[in-house]
Amino acid sequence: MLVSDPNNVKIYNLSAGKSLPEWLSDRKRRALLKKNVDIRRRIELIQDFEMPALSTTVRVSKDGEYVLATGTYKPRVRCYDVNNLSMKFERCFDADVVTFEILSDDYSKLVFLHTDRYVEFHSAQGHYHRLRIPKFGRDMQYHYPTCDLYIVGAGPEVYRLNLERGQFLNPLMTEASEVDCCAINPLHNLLVCGTKEGKVEAWDPRARDRIGTLDCALHCVSESISSSANVNCVPFGEWQQCKVWTVFPLASGSNVKCGLCSIWRVAAMVEGVSSVSALKFKGGLTLGVGTSTGQVLLYDIRSNKPFYTKDHMYGLPIVNVDFHESQDLVLSMDECIVKIWDKNTGKLFTSIEASETKFHSLCVVPNTGMMFIANENTKILTYYIPSLGPAPKWCSFLDSLTEELEESTMETVYDDYKFVTKRELEDLGLEHLLGTNLLRAYMHGYFVDIRLYKKAKMVAEPFAFEEYRKKKIHQKIEENRANRKLPKVNKDLALKLMDEDMKEKKKKKVGLSLLKDDRFKMLFENPDFQVDKNAEEFRLLNPVLSKLDKSRKKELKKQVLQQQFDEIEEEQEGKPSSEESSDDSGSSSGDDREWTKNLKRQHKVLKNEARRKEWEERRKERESEAEAVTNSGGQPKFFELREGEEFKGIHGGVKRKRNNVSLGERVKREGHDSVRMLGSVGNREMTFSVRKEQRRLKEEKDAQHHYEERKKLLRPAKGLQTKPLPKFLREYRR
Repeated sequence: MLVSDPNNVKIYNLSAGKSLPEWLSDRKRRALLKKNVDIRRRIELIQDFEMPALSTTVRVSKDGEYVLATGTYKPRVRCYDVNNLSMKFERCFDADVVTFEILSDDYSKLVFLHTDRYVEFHSAQGHYHRLRIPKFGRDMQYHYPTCDLYIVGAGPEVYRLNLERGQFLNPLMTEASEVDCCAINPLHNLLVCGTKEGKVEAWDPRARDRIGTLDCALHCVSESISSSANVNCVPFGEWQQCKVWTVFPLASGSNVKCGLCSIWRVAAMVEGVSSVSALKFKGGLTLGVGTSTGQVLLYDIRSNKPFYTKDHMYGLPIVNVDFHESQDLVLSMDECIVKIWDKNTGKLFTSIEASETKFHSLCVVPNTGMMFIANENTKILTYYIPSLGPAPKWCSFLDSLTEELEESTMETVYDDYKFVTKRELEDLGLEHLLGTNLLRAYMHGYFVDIRLYKKAKMVAEPFAFEEYRKKKIHQKIEENRANRKLPKVNKDLALKLMDEDMKEKKKKKVGLSLLKDDRFKMLFENPDFQVDKNAEEFRLLNPVLSKLDKSRKKELKKQVLQQQFDEIEEEQEGKPSSEESSDDSGSSSGDDREWTKNLKRQHKVLKNEARRKEWEERRKERESEAEAVTNSGGQPKFFELREGEEFKGIHGGVKRKRNNVSLGERVKREGHDSVRMLGSVGNREMTFSVRKEQRRLKEEKDAQHHYEERKKLLRPAKGLQTKPLPKFLREYRR
C-alpha cells in the first residue's frame, strides 16, 4: 500500500506493491514473503483483480455486490464478487470491448459494444445473442422506461434497439458528422449526445425530437481568447449577438465569420475544433462536459453558457467526468491525471497522477471514498480517499487501518543528504560553506550532500575506519563471552552441551546448539525445568553426568572462568594444539566404557537402597505395633488351648479336632504342601510333594485320555476292499 498526500489529502493506493506470479509454488511464495518487505506489506483487496495485458473499462453493479472489468489480451470480461473478494467468472470475446452496460441490478444482464460493430448480450449463464450495427460504435446508453438501447458511433445516426420487441427502431438524425458520446439523465430521461464538432444535442425520447443545442467549442475558444493578452479580441458580451457560431480550425490572427449576421471577428489561437469526449449528469439540472482539448465545462441546462470551466492544462482529451454525491466535488480524468476539484469555485481538492501508465476509465463506488481506474497495466488500480467518504461495507477494515496510519507519525528521510549540526560542520571543516548552495538550512542544522559529507569525514578522521573495526571486534567478543556464561538452571546439562559443541567445532560440524536455540531457552532460565538428579528415572535411563568425566567437568568450568576474566593460556612448549585434539578423540571410546560401568553400578546402588528402605519400613511397623501395645495399658494376655483342639499356626487360627474323620481324608484336606505347628512355635511338621512328579503324572494321564478318545474315533479297515492288481504286476510279483 502506497500513501501520498497531494494538497494535504491522504490518498491510499491499495494496488501498489509487487505481485506474485500464479505459477509459483506455495513454498516459494512463503519464502518470498519472508525475504521481501514490499510483498509482505502489500494489500490484495480483491484476489486476481487484474488483466493479462491491460484493462479498458470498469463498472460496479447497482446492488454494489459485483465489480465487472474488461480488458485484453485475449479480449475478456471478469466479474468479481466483493463478498468473497475473489473472481466469480471470466468470459472471452472475439474482439475488443469499446464499452459495456449493466442492464440489471446484478451481473445477470449485460450488453457489450465491440470494435467489430457487434453488440453482444450476456445472461447469467453466459453468451445469449449478438447482432451487428451499420457503423462502428463509440458509446451506448440504456433507457429504462422504454427498454431502448441507444448506440452512437461514426455517423450522424443514433441507433435505437428496443430490447422488449427485439428489433431496431427508426434512428435519431443529428446535425453532426460523428457522435462520440451520449448520456441519459436518470431523473427526467433527457438524452444528450456529444458531437465531433463540439456541440451537445439534447433529445426527448418521448417525442424523438431535438429540443436544444449547446456549442461547447465556442466557449472553449472564447476562454482561450480571453486568456490571450496578444490578441485584440472583441469582448465576450458582443459575441452573444449570434446564437450559433461556425468555428473552423484557423491560424492565429485570421478572421472568422458568423454564420447568421456575417460579422467578421478575430480568431483566437485555436489549433483545432474541440469535440465533446465525455458527458455526465448530476441531478436534474447540472451537466458536465469534457472536451478533446482538456477542458471541463459545467452547465446548468437552463442556460447556454457554462457557469464554470476547468482546464486540465495537459491538452489531452477528457476521458471521464463524474460527480461526488455527498460533496460538491467534480472528478475529471484524462490519460495522465485525475483531478478532484470544487464544483462552484474550481479549487483543487486533490489529484491522482498516472505513473508510467495511461488511464482509460474511472469508476467511483457510490457513497464511498473508493474508486477503480482501468489503465494500460495488468493491475486495475484501486484508490481509497478517506476524506471523500468511508470504505465500502465489504472492506470496512480499511477505515481502522487508515486511522492507525494517520496516528503514527512518519519521519522524513532523505537518502542523498545528511543532516548535520553547526558544531559537526566545524569539526568537519565545512563552516566556510555557510550561505552557499551546498548547504540547505533546516531547523537547528543543515542538509549536506552525502558524497561531500563522506569526503570531508575521510579527510577529518582518517583513522575512523580502524576505530570502527576495533569497536566491532570488541562487540563480537562481548557477545561470545555472554554466550559462554553458565546459566542459573541446569548448569551440568549446559556444561555437557558446551563440551559437545566444542567437539563438533573441532570436527567442523556446524549445527544449532540448545544453548543458542530460543525454543529451549526456558530450560536454562525457569527453575520449574530443573533436572531432579535423585529421581530413579534420571539415574537409570539418562545418567547425564556419568558420561562427562569429573576431570573434564573441572576443565570446562575452568575454561568458562578464564573466558569471563579474559585469561589467556599459551600452548605448552613441545606440544602443539593438534596433539590435544588427538588426546580428546582417543578418550571418547573410553568414555563409553566408563558410562556402562557407571550404569551397572547405579543398578546395584538402587537395589541396595530399595532393600534398605524395605527393612526400614518393617522396623518402623514393628516399633509402631509395640508402641500401640504399650499405650493400650496392662500386660499381654495368655490363652490355653482346650482339649480336642489344635493350633494351626499364627495365621491358621484354631480348628476343632474331628476324631470321626479318617486319616486319609484329613491328609487330603490339608493338601500336598502344608506346614503344621506342633505344640509350640518352634516345632514344625512339613509335608510336600515334588512338582515334577505331579507334572509327569498329569501328562501321562492326559495322554492316556487322548489315546482313548482317538481310539473311539478310528474306523476299522476290515470292510475296505482293494482293487485287483493288473496282470503284469501279478506276474511281476511272481
